[in-house]
Amino acid sequence: MRIAVLSDIHGNLAALDAVLADIRRRGADRIVDLGDLLSGPLQVSETADRLIALALPTIAGNHERQVLNDAFERMGESDRHAVAQIRPDQRDWLRSLPPTLRLNDDVLMVHGTPRSDLECFLETIDAHGMRAATPAEVGERAGAADARVILCGHTHVPRSLRLDDGRLIVNPGSVGLQAYSDERPHPHKVENGSPQARYAIVERGGDGDWNAHQFAVDYDWNAAAALALRNGRPDWARALATGYV
Repeated sequence: MRIAVLSDIHGNLAALDAVLADIRRRGADRIVDLGDLLSGPLQVSETADRLIALALPTIAGNHERQVLNDAFERMGESDRHAVAQIRPDQRDWLRSLPPTLRLNDDVLMVHGTPRSDLECFLETIDAHGMRAATPAEVGERAGAADARVILCGHTHVPRSLRLDDGRLIVNPGSVGLQAYSDERPHPHKVENGSPQARYAIVERGGDGDWNAHQFAVDYDWNAAAALALRNGRPDWARALATGYV
């Protein structure tokens, strides 16, 4: 079984289409999506229409929750842009998405960790910034989840780690945004260092073991950056064009 894993599209339709084309070329039995679908200064409504038509197994990320539930004046710029763009039918679709999903006996889909859509799984954020989490930290966050594979997103960092008990934790990285900075829970930044769209394929071999493969895909990131700039987000424009904050 080969499962293509998408996360953190953030309304970047050009990156999404490039990733879908790459998946068709490589082949996959299923495609799944780990949330943070639309928020950002790009093609919000168009991306929603593409995803609705695909009908992929999809969960909500923290940005879906925020767009649906937070007061407009408390939202960040990316969520406010999404709220202004989505139609009522697209909002209904967002409301239908679960926060986690058990894809099959082996695979669990979460956005952050099994207990929170805001908690980082494979990274730790402290007063010094963001670093790779230790196996002990990852194991504590995995808790008692009995899946052999736990798919997570949220941090935009492509990474995987196999725990001593055999569970494989996989973050496919972000389809749509390769760098950002945030002040919560401590000031930190994410920089993947190149603008390619990211996704992963997790594959179960004949022996029953699962493995992860990470991919980076070219697309017209300069056009995406130009759109972000036209929509008043020079921070996104630089991140999209370079992979750096």
